[in-house]
Amino acid sequence: MNSKGVKKNSVLIIGAGAAGLYAGYLLKKLKIDFKILEASSNHGGRVGKIVGFADYDIDIGAQWLHGQQNIMGDYVQQHNIPIALDDTPYSYYFENKIVPKLPRDPFIFEGSELPDLTFKALAEQKGFNQSYNRIFDAIAGINGADKEEISAFWNYFESSKSTSGEGDFKFEKTYYDVLDMFLARPIFNEIIYNSEVKIIDYSKEEVVVKTKDDTDFIADKVLVTVPISILKAKTIQFMPDLPEEKTNAFSKIGMGPGLKVFIKFKEQFYPDNLYGGNICAAFYNDTLGKKTNDHILIAFVMGNQAKILCDLSDDEIIKLLLADLDNMFSGLASVNYINHEVINFKKKPFIRGAYSFSTQGMGKAREFAAESISKKLFFAGEAMNLNGNHQTVHGAMESSKTAIETMFL
Repeated sequence: MNSKGVKKNSVLIIGAGAAGLYAGYLLKKLKIDFKILEASSNHGGRVGKIVGFADYDIDIGAQWLHGQQNIMGDYVQQHNIPIALDDTPYSYYFENKIVPKLPRDPFIFEGSELPDLTFKALAEQKGFNQSYNRIFDAIAGINGADKEEISAFWNYFESSKSTSGEGDFKFEKTYYDVLDMFLARPIFNEIIYNSEVKIIDYSKEEVVVKTKDDTDFIADKVLVTVPISILKAKTIQFMPDLPEEKTNAFSKIGMGPGLKVFIKFKEQFYPDNLYGGNICAAFYNDTLGKKTNDHILIAFVMGNQAKILCDLSDDEIIKLLLADLDNMFSGLASVNYINHEVINFKKKPFIRGAYSFSTQGMGKAREFAAESISKKLFFAGEAMNLNGNHQTVHGAMESSKTAIETMFL
């Protein structure tokens, strides 16, 4: 191989998102030599923050800690990190008006007897009319998917394994600050930024990892923590090719486009949680649990709506969202609008989507995807979580813990 240099480590971690950072944290505790290769110029992956848009820092990735009986919940308790329970009720834009309750309960996607149908197909089977379409867009969206792609059975089956506990909690500061302080800073010197991996050659006793700038890194073991969208896109070449069983598993794990638009308004004219918009099915008040005088609304766009908006310019996106809100709130959005910030995960080259979801016929796809190869190539990340905590930061961390235990313990 032509290369700028050869650098040997016991373990190479690909990706400095939550999974990669936690793997590094664990390896440091075990006193095992490692390096993290991060394709971008910053750590955090899908977790990050916006500074200066509001009078508080804004999470762009994980907005909530889902339950407290998990790795991140333990950190919160051990270090007395301030959090606030977000138990605000939902409102719905239904049949051209805002209502606090729907004629029928749309949360029908729980129970061991669910068929392997999409959310849309199950709703139709249960006789919901088209007035509920945007409500089901929102419910599928919080599960990372379009209502025509996510499986009711597998979504429930997988999520029912979780023991993380109830409740969604907001950090007083940001989720990113927690990851940065407790995971990234202790291992900062081991992260090599702007190192996009091009080839992972595991054909010999030692694994050779080549980056885009033709630098070679050699390791005894490699842990791949990139998003499932990157593995599905095959932007990393594996030598030899990964087993067909594994690539088939990757293909069964869903991950669609997603974006968040943070909109600053002069006044709060909207409820704290709203489902049912025509352009964006779900809106949330971002200021809950924060010390702020600002009014920030999140447009949380997933599924088919994201497929449309993700390919537009930021100006086109905000124009459509303000029109959507004006329609629901009699023009109050445009009157109160100050500014906006668009976070388009589809356009981030090393992410390319929101988070994983469960498709029809999933079977043991996550198990096969997470399996190690030849005791030297390992995989972690939220999509590889087998405990029902996929789509979460603590789920990504759990998968790394499992991978490190498989490596050394």
